[in-house]
Amino acid sequence: MKKFIVFDGLDGCGKDTQVNLIAQMYEEQGRKVDIRSHPCSDNKFGRKSKQALLKTGKFNHLKATLYYGLDALRSVHMYYYNNDTDVLIFSRYTMAVAYLPDVVNVIVYKIVSNILPKSDCMFFLDVSPEESLRRIQSRNEEEEMFENIEDLRKVRSKTKIATYEWNIIPADDAPEVISQKVKEICIKSDQKLL
Repeated sequence: MKKFIVFDGLDGCGKDTQVNLIAQMYEEQGRKVDIRSHPCSDNKFGRKSKQALLKTGKFNHLKATLYYGLDALRSVHMYYYNNDTDVLIFSRYTMAVAYLPDVVNVIVYKIVSNILPKSDCMFFLDVSPEESLRRIQSRNEEEEMFENIEDLRKVRSKTKIATYEWNIIPADDAPEVISQKVKEICIKSDQKLL
């Protein structure tokens, strides 16, 4: 049975770091691992989402969210259902709904959470908006439309609608501390399958 692991959270929460650490653990066990980091650059939906994220305005906000959703659905179809991977890891999954307007975000989340695959290894890395912004600014990359303290605070406050079934891990901690918590949950999940 395919192991499905998801990391989500605000920008700068450490998703990619944790993805790489858990992938390494499974690769050392000899398992085939695929990683999908959304928005992906290997398809038009991911590229269009990223382009819109680097702009401003409500229209680009809507485009970024729509294309992001199509990119994630594409990954589910191609890598979850139609691939022989042992371990599939997604970086960014359903939290994009937190960027939608109130009420709409709850409805959309209920729909996608009933359609998309779930796992007991879905992790929300809960970083404070202040730490998120500090990490974003240290990356020396072009900032996306939501990468400012006001939007980070607003989005974090809305994440409860999209994370009630998830493992919530405090993410202001050092990467090794976070990784240990993630690995413990994944190992317990693996033991259940034996």
